[in-house]
Amino acid sequence: MAQKPLILVTNDDGINAPGLRTLIEVLNTIGDIVVVAPDSPQSGMGHAITLDSTLYVERVIVDNEEQEEYSCSGTPADCVKLGIREVLDRKPDLCVSGINHGSNSSINVIYSGTMSAAIEAGIEGIPAIGFSLLNYKWNADFSHTKHFVKTISEMVLKHGLPNGIVLNVNIPDISEKNIKGIKICRQAKANWVEEFDKRKNPQGKDYYWLTGKFVNLDNGEDTDEWALENGYVSVVPVQFDLTAHHYIQNLNSWNLNG
Repeated sequence: MAQKPLILVTNDDGINAPGLRTLIEVLNTIGDIVVVAPDSPQSGMGHAITLDSTLYVERVIVDNEEQEEYSCSGTPADCVKLGIREVLDRKPDLCVSGINHGSNSSINVIYSGTMSAAIEAGIEGIPAIGFSLLNYKWNADFSHTKHFVKTISEMVLKHGLPNGIVLNVNIPDISEKNIKGIKICRQAKANWVEEFDKRKNPQGKDYYWLTGKFVNLDNGEDTDEWALENGYVSVVPVQFDLTAHHYIQNLNSWNLNG
């Protein structure tokens, strides 16, 4: 009998998050899964890793399922590192992160703990996907995501991904019958116009809440933002080589060595 694919599963919303539980349900139909997820929410953590304190990993049972699950005191990237180096007995065939409660499209990918976990797996040469639903609520309905999670995960297992590339998948918060399909996209040019809500605590000390609004600066119809606004699941291939290759020749003309 052929060996089932081994799938490492993680997220940034914490091991009890409904999005992760939905992901586990779907991936259990595809392969043997091992969950290593944060013991508390880590949204917006980006690619942070723990360097100045100890890390703990504890075997847990959440839903009485058959899969192995481990709660980790670290960040999403820590979870992947520990999963690969300390928990698993062989290299996973796939790493899947999510399903995130909220969008990781466009510039959000930079701040995302969900996507950083997938990128960490990609750095290790493991095909990886980050899934997100455009609903930030804890009690969001993830039922319509299942088909797309299964389809895309199975395709990555079948075709693989080139070294240095992972997939960023965002799913609109609409009923499955209203989703028009899956669209391969580029990342939209957009940013957050940020503000800080300044307040005082009872002791008179200033403190701040980060607020702001998302601004899409891109009118293209080949972007993830366009796809999501028009009822498509967006799939963006993401690379973690941040070199601006197109600018190297220009920099060489600066005669920096005198």
